[in-house]
Amino acid sequence: MQFQGENYLNTTDTNFYDEISAKHSSIPLNQVIDRMAACSNVVNILILDACRDNPFLQAWHRSVESAGLAPVHSPEGTLIAYATSPGQKAKDGTGRNGRYTEALLKHIKTPDVPIEDMFKRVRNTLRLSTGSGQISWEHTSLIGDFFFSTSTGRRMTDYGADAISDSQFLLKPSTKVRDAIDSLKSYNWYKQNPALAALADVDLTNDTTDALFVLGRNIYQAACGGANAADTYIKEFRNKTADIEPERRKAILDGMLFEIFFNSKGELRKDFKTSKFEDLFELSKVPDFEASFALISEVLTPYQSRFVVLPGRTRPVNVDVQTVELDTGERLITGIFVDAANALRTSRNSESPSSSSYPIRHEKLVQQICTGLLMPSFLVTVTPDYDISTARLLIPMDAEIGR
Repeated sequence: MQFQGENYLNTTDTNFYDEISAKHSSIPLNQVIDRMAACSNVVNILILDACRDNPFLQAWHRSVESAGLAPVHSPEGTLIAYATSPGQKAKDGTGRNGRYTEALLKHIKTPDVPIEDMFKRVRNTLRLSTGSGQISWEHTSLIGDFFFSTSTGRRMTDYGADAISDSQFLLKPSTKVRDAIDSLKSYNWYKQNPALAALADVDLTNDTTDALFVLGRNIYQAACGGANAADTYIKEFRNKTADIEPERRKAILDGMLFEIFFNSKGELRKDFKTSKFEDLFELSKVPDFEASFALISEVLTPYQSRFVVLPGRTRPVNVDVQTVELDTGERLITGIFVDAANALRTSRNSESPSSSSYPIRHEKLVQQICTGLLMPSFLVTVTPDYDISTARLLIPMDAEIGR
């Protein structure tokens, strides 16, 4: 709200008894801006879908104090977005959000759109939805580009778009590598296994790093599909590729790592391919392969909300397992904590834990924890609150580990 030319942000416990109470139990917008400007952030963004009249003004005062929010100064590196132009009021929507937020949600996740262009799209959508009755507005002093969302192809510049979206990768003209990719894509073990065996005699310098990246992707998917030669290739990758020049060796490993997390369109998978994860991430112990694991960690950074610990980082973690003892003497797992965050997700009925849980051995639990966290076992230390040699463990039927 605006009081006498200054904007205030109402809080959940703002006191609206009278104007003085409301003003002094709200937060001055300029205070928020000053705090953000004092930080070392390159970019600060405020989005205000809150342009309302001062409800305490009498009608005869409204000609003195304008409606909505007052314009404010935007320090360097700051963008302030308003639901309306200065002096206007925002309109409520028909559902959960106001018209401005409705428009914002339609565009904020669109990849590779600079922030200024994104807000132009919001403005056009809002103008149409309100019959030109509400025009959004921004005050910006940004000095660089900012994107709310970027596509994988924009972030991963080492390989071309058709390798990242490998369903579009051309297998012509025919080469030994591309023929192997074609065989691996067949999902036929009788084609996949001989194709991988033949790669031992192939000069990999005769094809592009994009092709080798796609080869790596398809080796990993073939291993997950049960192709023994692909499984062996991953386990013996260090020896099988020892004579390959580092750039091309890296391309194959990059492709295998990428395949775990991204589908054939280059989109983050809903369910990651984890069946060969442990074998592949064993390679993160090898100094020669550090660049590949650093790359996958960087590519996954925009999606870090999907992970408890970002894959590719070689920081060891401690996992605390919390249990409660039941009347039966069994111990029900109630929490799996990483850095104080509970990675155990369940909707079990706590009133009948025995009927909604199943037995699990400690060793199997450790394996599930590593898979759920997408961390290799050599980086995970599990600290239980039970005796692993005697405890009878139960875990909820619908338990998932991760985020």
